[in-house]
Amino acid sequence: MKERKLNKTWLIVGAIILAVIILYFIYRTYKPEIDLLLDFNAHNKAKLLHMIRSHGFTDIFLLIALIGILNAIPGMSNSVVCIFAGLCYGPIVGFLINWVGNILGNSTVMSIIRKINLSKRVKKNKILHYLLQQEHPLIALTIGFMIPVIPSVLVNYAGARLNVSRKHYLAMVTVGMAPTSFLYAFGGDAIFKGNIRRLIGVAIAILILIGCYLLVRKIWQNHEEKAAIK
Repeated sequence: MKERKLNKTWLIVGAIILAVIILYFIYRTYKPEIDLLLDFNAHNKAKLLHMIRSHGFTDIFLLIALIGILNAIPGMSNSVVCIFAGLCYGPIVGFLINWVGNILGNSTVMSIIRKINLSKRVKKNKILHYLLQQEHPLIALTIGFMIPVIPSVLVNYAGARLNVSRKHYLAMVTVGMAPTSFLYAFGGDAIFKGNIRRLIGVAIAILILIGCYLLVRKIWQNHEEKAAIK
């Protein structure tokens, strides 16, 4: 009996609606802090910190949920929310919020991706082809999670195609999502503190990750060209 597939369009629409609802609650919850941030100065810094730290776990859970949902929606970015988490809660707690949200978002995609009919464009994507052809796929997929410009849906689909075990997948996504989760939180904290050097450092680190991806892609392309000549 043929396995029934989930409707990808309805899943995305449902996820977007849920993200909008959570975003509304976050805006309502953090509105006083957002107003202070828009009119931020040295005088209201202590007041802002006190207001943020008065929030309970429920409010943190809203941020984690929004980060996870945005991570799971193809074509969407959660970077602004991740930076906001770092700005509000600092580099350590902000990192944990981003990290948990990204892990949950990817894990959700991985759990349902076999039940979705992906488009031919996705299945023929060059990045997906590179990920599937690597001699050490677990390392390749971990690096894929690390690089912001590689869509996580491709990495998850590659993991599904390679039948990666849950244990290995959890290890990959946990390690892979750590660098960008920390960089966004660190960057948000740098914005709050007005530390230009830290902001430049974060920007350089992200550019290095993207540069590594471009370098690896160039190596893959050269390898394919040589293989085609043979």
